Amino acid sequence: MARSAVKRAFKYRFYPTDAQAAELSRTFGCVRLVYNKALAERTRAWFTEQRRVNYNQSSAALTEWKKDPDLAFLNEVSSVPLQQGLRHLQTAFRNFFDKRARYPRFKSRKKSKISAEYTRSGFTYRDGKLYLAKMSEPLDIVWSRPLPEGVEPSTVTVSRDSAGRWFVSLLCADTVAHHPATDGAVGIDAGLDHLVTLSTGEKVANPRHERRDRTRLAKAQRALSRKQKGSNNRARARVKVARVHARITDRRRDHLHKLTTRLVRENQVVVIEDLSVRNLLKSSTLARAISDAAWSELRSMLEYKCAWYGRELVAIDRFFPSSRLCSACGTLREKLPLNVRTWRCGCGARHDRDVNAAINIRAAGLAVSACGAGVRPQRESSRTGRSVSKQETHPARGEILFL
Repeated sequence: MARSAVKRAFKYRFYPTDAQAAELSRTFGCVRLVYNKALAERTRAWFTEQRRVNYNQSSAALTEWKKDPDLAFLNEVSSVPLQQGLRHLQTAFRNFFDKRARYPRFKSRKKSKISAEYTRSGFTYRDGKLYLAKMSEPLDIVWSRPLPEGVEPSTVTVSRDSAGRWFVSLLCADTVAHHPATDGAVGIDAGLDHLVTLSTGEKVANPRHERRDRTRLAKAQRALSRKQKGSNNRARARVKVARVHARITDRRRDHLHKLTTRLVRENQVVVIEDLSVRNLLKSSTLARAISDAAWSELRSMLEYKCAWYGRELVAIDRFFPSSRLCSACGTLREKLPLNVRTWRCGCGARHDRDVNAAINIRAAGLAVSACGAGVRPQRESSRTGRSVSKQETHPARGEILFL
């Protein structure tokens, strides 16, 4: 059976002692400080001297900062997370120069993710126990699932979320066995009334996790708004709000994992639409519902699970008129308002809007897969590199037409 070599993160919750929590909190603050100082120095060097500062120069600057009496506390924490913070900054700049991300931003104590990363020199893993640098006792980890046998983690990331929960993520090199080959193929139409509609006719209900807890969330937010800023009562109220958000996020992620695992296990080819979720979130009326559906997270799960388990994921062009195309005869309707959920074609076929779209998505994806056109049909333009032609697939004959 074929296998894939992957890097896999195993995330566990742990409960630190008071001393460990204090040490980790100091480490988080030092990592944030070093990152921000290095970012400020690189920004100043470029705008005042037109000079680029690389990781090696930032690392040398860190050594000098530790000699400053005002920054002597940097010597009290492990140097490994500080160096990793500089490496993350280097990666952020590389992504910016390659036009994959925006210019790096400063880390905020309240809004940024609170975490610290340890490499092999910063932790010890033996006999099922994890020891971090500067700590004499192992972390009290809840081992909800075992690590791969005979595999040791290469990096360890410790984090604390806004609800005050502590997590440790262990990155390991693992091998994943491919699922047995199957002839199944499924088209997926994402929606809001139903989370997804499959080409088989199955409709998966949208749990609407945020809506189910909206009353509880509103109550906690009202209580927070009445507390005096800077008080301990406000801090406790903020944690209560964060716990509601964490509950919503955990339940949503659990549902998406179960759904995507089933789809990947049962089908050899999975076809989705290449939706621009970022643009859809600009809608003032649908943004909240789209965020609750988590279409981007659904796609990311399908992408890595298909790669792990030997499946093929095909994303058809977002402009493919899947809803307006008759899956029986291939007739294309000029208009189909969103409030029209069922319609009848001139050939006599009666369609459910979402099921018909999923069937057309499946047919288009299989045609793209058969011709080896790649994951996403590209749209070329003679002037701007954008599309002037639209790819259409006749579901009855499997032909690819360019209109």
